[in-house]
Amino acid sequence: MVSPSSACPTRLWTCNKIVDVEINNLEKMGVKFVKDCIIGKTESVEELQKEGYKGVFIASGAGLPNFMNIPGENCVNIMSSNEYLTRVNLMDASNPETDTSNPETDTPINPAKRVMVVGGGNTAMDSCRTAKRLGAEKVYIVYRRSEAEMPARLEEVKHAKEEGIEFLTLHNPLEYIADEKGAVKQVILQQMELGEPDSSGRRSPVPIPGATVTLDIDMAVVAVGVSPNPIVPKSVKGLELGRKNTIAVNEQMQSSIPTIYAGGDIVRGGATVIPRSRSHAPPASRLKRAKHLYSITGNAEGFQPMHCLFFMPRSFLLAQILKKTI
Repeated sequence: MVSPSSACPTRLWTCNKIVDVEINNLEKMGVKFVKDCIIGKTESVEELQKEGYKGVFIASGAGLPNFMNIPGENCVNIMSSNEYLTRVNLMDASNPETDTSNPETDTPINPAKRVMVVGGGNTAMDSCRTAKRLGAEKVYIVYRRSEAEMPARLEEVKHAKEEGIEFLTLHNPLEYIADEKGAVKQVILQQMELGEPDSSGRRSPVPIPGATVTLDIDMAVVAVGVSPNPIVPKSVKGLELGRKNTIAVNEQMQSSIPTIYAGGDIVRGGATVIPRSRSHAPPASRLKRAKHLYSITGNAEGFQPMHCLFFMPRSFLLAQILKKTI
């Protein structure tokens, strides 16, 4: 799965081409792609086992966007970074030959002049830079901590500033205000200050009583993290789950059900593609014992028999290891 945090339009064409090459190579190795199949909906893990699959590897990722659950968050033109970047890239809404302002097109992006992106990670940086490149006159990054606490890579922050993104650190959205048509027109921001460090080691943001500002916007993109989609883990009876629907595994990536393994964001929560690729060692020594292996990935595509594939660097290696060892 290509992370949304890598989803600026100028980079995506190259990134997608790289993924295409990897997919083609794996197809030549004999990996079979089963598309339009949602495990837990279209077919259950139990049904796969009845079909003869002796091992299942779950890598369905953390693609469920988080929201802040504040008043007005359901206004028109407020969306998650997942939806925003997916529309722009995968659904071709950023194509200059596409009339993206036409609401009758398949993937419209309403033209926005004043865009606020909430969050301080790499996906937030990609979202704000994308908005700027799509013609927004003003693009704001709103982050509740200071710039020093931002989890985004330093180069991402640097590039965003170079492209004219305005940083409103130590601010946090309190409420969205809609116009007569239900579209967002303003956001009320709470000014913050830093308190004592929290469990992550970063200083906790504390509201300054009575200190708010109102910002005129016509689009908001919420990039405050993602959680694992519960469809797959909750569909497997007896599967031990961790925090926020993650799957609990041992050091061998084995779940509470011996024939089911899991890795990546479905185990550890959301992350960018680079640290995710290092999150676990490939369990080929154990999985090779299963003569039929079914893999479940973040875009609900399963890959059957004998090999597994996930759209991340480690997983390409894993697929090739399994090809050689099974």
